[in-house]
Amino acid sequence: MIAEGAGVTNFGGTTATILCCCCATPIAPNPSNTCSSCLASQSDVTRGISTEATLHQCRGCSRWHQDAGKWMGCELESRELMALCLTNVSGLKKRKNDHHSGGKVRLIDAAWVWTEPHSMRLKIRLTIQREVTSGGTILQQSFVVTFIVRNQQCVECQAAFRQGSWKSLVQVRQRVGHKRTFLYLEQLILKHGAHRGCLSIETFKDGMDFYFPDKGKAARFISFLEDVVPMKVKSSKKLIGTDDKSNVSNYKYTNLVEICTLCKDDLLFLPAKLARHIGNISRLVLIKNISNVIQVIDPLTGQTGSIESDAYWRDPFRAVVTAARTRLTRYVILGKDPVFLERNASKRGTSKKQRSKLALITAARESDLGANDSQLEERSHLGYLMKSGDVCLGYDMRECQLVDDEAEDARTNGKFPDMVFVRKLYGGAASGESDVAAKKRMFQLQRLDIKKGEEEEDKKKRRKGKSDAEREHMDEEDFMQELEADREMRTRVNIYKSEIAVSKEKKKEVGSNNDEENEEEDEDDDQKITLDELLDNLVLDSKPDHVEDDAAMQLMSGEDAGLEEGQQLLSLVGEGERAAKDKIGYVGRDEALNMQAKDTAVAVAGNVWGKEFIDQLEK
Repeated sequence: MIAEGAGVTNFGGTTATILCCCCATPIAPNPSNTCSSCLASQSDVTRGISTEATLHQCRGCSRWHQDAGKWMGCELESRELMALCLTNVSGLKKRKNDHHSGGKVRLIDAAWVWTEPHSMRLKIRLTIQREVTSGGTILQQSFVVTFIVRNQQCVECQAAFRQGSWKSLVQVRQRVGHKRTFLYLEQLILKHGAHRGCLSIETFKDGMDFYFPDKGKAARFISFLEDVVPMKVKSSKKLIGTDDKSNVSNYKYTNLVEICTLCKDDLLFLPAKLARHIGNISRLVLIKNISNVIQVIDPLTGQTGSIESDAYWRDPFRAVVTAARTRLTRYVILGKDPVFLERNASKRGTSKKQRSKLALITAARESDLGANDSQLEERSHLGYLMKSGDVCLGYDMRECQLVDDEAEDARTNGKFPDMVFVRKLYGGAASGESDVAAKKRMFQLQRLDIKKGEEEEDKKKRRKGKSDAEREHMDEEDFMQELEADREMRTRVNIYKSEIAVSKEKKKEVGSNNDEENEEEDEDDDQKITLDELLDNLVLDSKPDHVEDDAAMQLMSGEDAGLEEGQQLLSLVGEGERAAKDKIGYVGRDEALNMQAKDTAVAVAGNVWGKEFIDQLEK
């Protein structure tokens, strides 16, 4: 008679038992004649499983070596890194024709174990089960596996240190006298990560060069540029070597990307046909924004339009007045009166939004204050932003010399306004103290790792570097002023909190916000930058604690070249936060210091000898 669920024979209601050969405890019969406790103390469940392994990480890009030359990027304590670690533990999967390592291993749990931030070690605690006897006795045991992190360069980083290792070159050029467009393009590249896979970046007077290890990555970068700037591209290739036997040739590809010469805040005099095509807009317009299309706005009525990239390259034209610092005039606002237009230049009804933004502004040139009483009145699409005492930049059309003959004739005939307002100035830029304004800004930007080209190095040798540095500083200051005055432009880039912004937040928390109470904030000014737009966790100006400071000193002096960027980032994120996000167990510091390398095996309840045999009989 077979007792249901017991798995042992029952003779007349009495279960047959034997004594354990070690402790003489009555147990059910099994092939080893040993109870579960004695079997667990004598058996090693982890036999055949390695407790140490080696992982290789690239110091340049912080990626981890997977197999067969493949590299994968994953953060510390992440699910992806856990999977990579488990694949490097030998013995978890039973190989074919392997009859000496015991029964099949079943992985129950895996958790990260705390390690020193710069120990170059990773530890995980594994919990496994294994059948130690043919009768079905299953034991469970936990142990720690240590992974030694070694530095090894990946193929891409090796190519970055070799001369002539690039396969595809993207040359981005714009024939203008400033670099504000490339400063904006640099922020777009950083936000979208378009520079990933790039071997190196060089800068020149009129553009930048991007070197890529293969043609595909360069094509993806060009596709990104097509989405953010109006451009055209020319491609060529050069034969490096060929193998006639295998019919394989080696080429180097060069792509010339030319960006249109129009920039933000330039003043345009559109061709009559193009002005009619984009909504019968006025021919005198300002460039509002530059993306894959050119967005223009009528400074007198607020009417907007868009010029497609193809339409521009079919019939290119240039700006009549460029937004250079020498062409812009500083104006002081003396007063304003709201203006409500029923119809604009296209004879279409204006929207309520356009009507509320227009105003008749009374202004005077800043250089005329105290010298004469000359005042000017003109309508502007920026009227809703202005109030008495504000300072703004604009074009003085009475003294401007336009490059287009037709536009010059219209100006001399009085068809153009006396002044065109471009943007409002904020902070120290409004007071004329550009150096003070840069120090008091509550936001900062991240920059790419760019090398100077050969032309730039030659200029430095000729002692012209000082004027070039001043010009670059002016371009950066103008770009920062554009960001301050345009909310839509700020939404496309990442701007980070500076030390001034952090101190303002601390004052808010403490409650000492007297400075903000004294400031008169204009609720209608929707272009002014606020703390809500700024991002945290920019490590450019962060001050690490003594542990991170010592590690940084070691990294700079070369004492420990194996410090990992991922471990430095983990100290900023917080221990165990990424593991909790991926729902992975984490052993903290206090528990890890008292943890044993291997726990005692424990028998799993519910496993009885002969169960599989009895299940077959019941079927």
